[in-house]
Formats: sequence, structure tokens, C-alpha cells
Amino acid sequence: MTRPNPVPLSVLDTSPVAVGQSSGEALAATTALARAADAAGYARFWVAEHHAMPAVASTSPGVLLAHLAAATDRIRVGSGGVMLPNHPTLVVAEQFAMLEALHPGRIDLGIGRAPGADPMTAAALRRTVEGLGAEDFPAEVIDVLALLGQQLPGRAPSLRATRLSATPSATSTPQVWLLGSSSFSAELAGSLGLPFSYAHHFNTGHTLQAADAYRRAFRPSPVLDAPRLMVSASVLVADSEDEAHYLAGPSRVMALSLRTGRPLGPIVSPEDAERELAALDPAAAADFFARVPGTQVATTADRAVDELAALVERTGADELMITGTAYDVATRVHTLEQVAAHWATVPGLAAVSA
Repeated sequence: MTRPNPVPLSVLDTSPVAVGQSSGEALAATTALARAADAAGYARFWVAEHHAMPAVASTSPGVLLAHLAAATDRIRVGSGGVMLPNHPTLVVAEQFAMLEALHPGRIDLGIGRAPGADPMTAAALRRTVEGLGAEDFPAEVIDVLALLGQQLPGRAPSLRATRLSATPSATSTPQVWLLGSSSFSAELAGSLGLPFSYAHHFNTGHTLQAADAYRRAFRPSPVLDAPRLMVSASVLVADSEDEAHYLAGPSRVMALSLRTGRPLGPIVSPEDAERELAALDPAAAADFFARVPGTQVATTADRAVDELAALVERTGADELMITGTAYDVATRVHTLEQVAAHWATVPGLAAVSA
């Protein structure tokens, strides 16, 4: 498949907290990473919403985005994403309408339907044990759009959403994306005519199916006249294969904890990760990490870009978002800078920003 030029690069960050690091230090590292992405020409910098996780400091995307937009110059900043079932639709719309008013043309509202939390925390966020599913999610998305002044033809919002507005005098609106890791969100994004970001970094094995479902379901809307698909991948770049494998060790420990139900603590150092992984049964560990690699692309910059370009070709993605888990921010900054520099050399993918 021949891709249109350019395919922009963007960044997703969770504000990872390393062992011995405070939340403030983790958020300062995210700020440094956003500035590096801005300087390197990335199109977007998104932050996640997670709760009650010792390894993640990004709990309130709207608050963090106000800081990041003020700390950068031109890069779009957004949520990757706001977990809509956790919040009243008017609150989400008001927060992002205000961000857009403060930083017009630079705000993305990425919306997801997962809780981003354990059931007890989700119930505390929602103030009820009812509605812990996502049955109302499509209607809530339509309400958020209506509150932002973006009513879709044939998609009636709730009566309350038609009577309210997220801001008294808007001159522009945030760009709304749907996020997901399944065909449900892909089909919903397509049917609403919204851009869709698929969490390929979750490594579910369903990326191509979701991409196809999105395009088949797509209907033109006032927002988009053609599908716009972004896929994400977890990436770590180093100067050698051995160093990249070593630096990716903490992400493998995190993947092991997530998939085996162990407590998910702060991110361990590469040294500690190496010791912990060495204690595993070699055959069982090899089988596990073949299926759950931790970091999907951990290699040198030229090889990483080759793998990322191949992902774009396979999926037909219009944008590519990279994310990664590393013990220190220097590794994350180095990855962004090297990927951006080498991306510019790939035929047909030559520009970094939109």
C-alpha cells in the first residue's frame, strides 16, 4: 500500500513513576519529554488517564494538559485518553473547551471507554456501582460532541446536552478522537465519522481487524470526509541491540506483573529488571515474552524505524503514535529524538509533523 505523504509522528506518555521517584518528578519528566517532542517536530503529545497505579502519575489529563500546553510552543496536546464513563459529559466538555480557549488549535480530546482503574476505584470515580459497564458510552460521546457544538446529522444528543454549552463563546473546538483496542470502538468511531486511534501497543493481536472494521463502518461527517486512523506502538531506541534489550528490561517486568496478577509497583531499574528476569525459568520466560514482549520495538534507531514503517504499511495508518516504558526520562527523550531523525529518511514517510 502506498501511503500519502506525510505520515505524522506523535507521542503518548503515562508519566511513569520509577522506584525512588516522586509523582512530581515523574510529571516533570513528562514535561521534559513534551518539550523534546515539540522541538523534534512531533505532531501531538497525549497523556493517559490511569488511577490507583503506583507506576503511573497521570491521573488527571485535563490538569496535566494545561501545564504541558503552557510549557510547549506548537505541538498539539491531548488526552490518550479521557475515560468518559468516569466523568460527567459536561465536565469533560467544559475542561477541554477551556483548554481550547486557552490554546486554540492545539487541543485534542481523545476519548476511551475503559475505566483505567480497578473496580473499586472506578466506583469511587463514578460515585455509584451502577454504570460500571460502557453501555451508555456511544450516547455519552454524542453528548460531548453536542456540548462542544459539534452535533452530528442523524445522531440526536440528550435533551440536557441540547440545552447546555461547554463554554459561552467558542471560536474553535478541540479535535475529538475515539480511542480503543477492540472492534467495538473502531466501528463506533467509523459510524460517527470521527478519527480513531488504535492501541496497538496493548499487543492484543487485533490491530488489522480493528483497522478494517473502522474503515468499513466509516460514514462521512462534518468532522471528517474520509477515515483517519492512528496506531500506537511501544518503542525504545538505543545505540546497540544489546543496550536496547537491557533498557527494555523494566517494561518486561511490568508486562509480567500485569499478565500474572502480581502487584504493579513503580518501574524498576534495568539492573534490577535483569536480576528479576534472570531468575525466571528460561523456557517459560522465552515463551511469555514472545507473546508479551513488554516493549514491542526495542532496537537501534534505523531498525526501529524500519519496523515502524512496516507497521504503517500493514495497517494503512494515517498517523503513528509512539509510547514507551523506561526507567529514566533520558532514554525516552533519546528514543523520540532518534526516531524523528531517522523517520525523515524513510521514503513516503518523510515528515514528522502534520
